[in-house]
Amino acid sequence: EEQEYPESQLNEEIDRREQAEMRENGMHQRLASPDKGVAESYPDNGYLEESSDKRKKKGLLQGLGIHGIPAPDLLAILSVYFVQGSLNLARVATTFFLKDEFHLEPAQVSLIEASSYFPWMIKPLYGILSDTFPIGGYKRRSYLSCCGLLGSISWLYLGLYANSPTMTLLMLVGSSVGTACADVVVDSIVVERSRDQTTAGTLQSLCWGTYAFGGILSSYFSGSLVEKFGPRWVFCITALLPLITLGFSFVINEERQRDHKSMDVKAQLQIQCQKLWIIAKQPAIFYPAIFIFLFQATPVPEGAFFFFKTEKLGFHADFLGQINFISRVAMLLGVGLYNYSLKNVSLRELFRWIIVAGLVLGSTQLILVSGFNRTLGISDQLFAMGDTALLTVLAQLSFMPLLVLAAQICPEGVEATLFATLMSILNSGSFTGSFLGGVLTSWLGVTSDNFDNMFLLVAVCTVLSAAPLLLLHLVPETITSEERKDAV
Repeated sequence: EEQEYPESQLNEEIDRREQAEMRENGMHQRLASPDKGVAESYPDNGYLEESSDKRKKKGLLQGLGIHGIPAPDLLAILSVYFVQGSLNLARVATTFFLKDEFHLEPAQVSLIEASSYFPWMIKPLYGILSDTFPIGGYKRRSYLSCCGLLGSISWLYLGLYANSPTMTLLMLVGSSVGTACADVVVDSIVVERSRDQTTAGTLQSLCWGTYAFGGILSSYFSGSLVEKFGPRWVFCITALLPLITLGFSFVINEERQRDHKSMDVKAQLQIQCQKLWIIAKQPAIFYPAIFIFLFQATPVPEGAFFFFKTEKLGFHADFLGQINFISRVAMLLGVGLYNYSLKNVSLRELFRWIIVAGLVLGSTQLILVSGFNRTLGISDQLFAMGDTALLTVLAQLSFMPLLVLAAQICPEGVEATLFATLMSILNSGSFTGSFLGGVLTSWLGVTSDNFDNMFLLVAVCTVLSAAPLLLLHLVPETITSEERKDAV
C-alpha cells in the first residue's frame, strides 16, 4: 500500500524499500556502461549497510557534481588531468639531467625522451587489463591507486638513485605507464558517467581546463627550480604529484566485485584485436588513420635544438622555463582560436593551410640558427620566445583537427575502443618523428659541441614537414568539426 511521507523522509524511505528488495534477491544490479552490451551482477557485499549519517554526507558531496556525475568521481577525474599537466614541471629538468649528468649527445637524448613515451602507444592494453583483471575487486579505484603509486616511486627513484641512462629510461617509462594507464581509467569513468552530449561537453572542458592549469602552473617554476636546486630535487618534488591521483582514487564511487571470473587476457586481447581489425580495415577509417600517423611522423630536431640553445646561445634553465611557460599559454590560445574560428572549416582544407603555415613559420627557426635575427636587431632570447609562441599555437591548431578526425571516423558503438587505438597510432607517429629527428641529428654530425650542420638539419626537417600535403586525399573532403558533435 502506498503511504504518504513528509518530503524530508521520502528519499530515505525509497532507499529503505530498494535495499529491502535487493536483500530479498541477494543480488544487486549495476547498469552496463555505454560500451558494454549486458548488465553485470554482483552479490550483496555490505555496501548498502552504510549508516544514515554517512549516506547523508555522501549525498551532500555527490550533489556538488555536474549532470549526475558525483563530486568524488569528478574530483578523481580532474586530479588525473591536473597531474598530467603538472608533470611538465620535470620537462626541463629531464633534458638537463641527461645532458649534464651523463654527458649524452643530442641524438641520444632525443632517443631516450622519445622511448619514454612508448607506454602511450599501447593505451588500449590498459583498458583490457582493467576490465579483465579487477584488483581487489575494483576495476577503477585499484588501478588508479597503483598508477599513482608507480608514478611517485618512479620519480622518487629517479631523483635519489638513478645512476645510468638505462635506469633513467626505465624510471621515465615507469612514470609514463602510470600516467597513461590512469588516463585510460578515468576515460572509462567518463564514458560510464556521461549519458548525454551536455555532460560530455562540460566534462571535456573541465578536464582540459584542469590539464592546462596544471601545465601553466608547473611550467612557470620548471626552469627556476632546476637553476636553484638541480634536476634531482625537481624529480623528488615531482614525485609528490602522482600521490594526488593515489589520494583521490579512494573516493571513486565503485562497488566491489566478488567472485569475478577473469577472462584470459590473451583471449580477450585476441577478441578485441579481431573486432578492431574488422572495423579499422574499412577504407573510411584505415586511410585517415594512415594520415594521422604520417602527419605526426615527420622528423623534429627537438633534442638538437635544446643543445643549441644551451651550449651555443647560452640559454640558462630559468630562461628555458620561461619559454616552457610561454608555450603552455600559447597552447591555450591555439585551442581558443580553433574553437572560435576554425571549427566550420573542412578538415582537409584546414590541414592544407596548417601544413603550409608550418612550412613558412618553421623556416623562422633558420633565422635563429643562422643568427640573422641579431642582424635585424632582435636578441636571441626575444626571438626564441616569439618563435616558440607562434610555433606552439600552430602545433595546437594542427593537433585539434587530428583529434576531431579521429573522433569523427569512429562508428557508433565502438567509439571508446577505436578512439583509444587511434590515439595510440597518433602517439606512435610522434615517437617516430622524434626517433627520425634523432637519426638525422646523428647522421649530420650535430653534437653537443659541433653545430656546423645545424642549419641543414633544421632545413631538412622543415621541408619534410610539408610531406603530408601529398596525403591530403586520405582525409574525407567535406567533414568539419561541427559534424557529429556527439562523437567528439
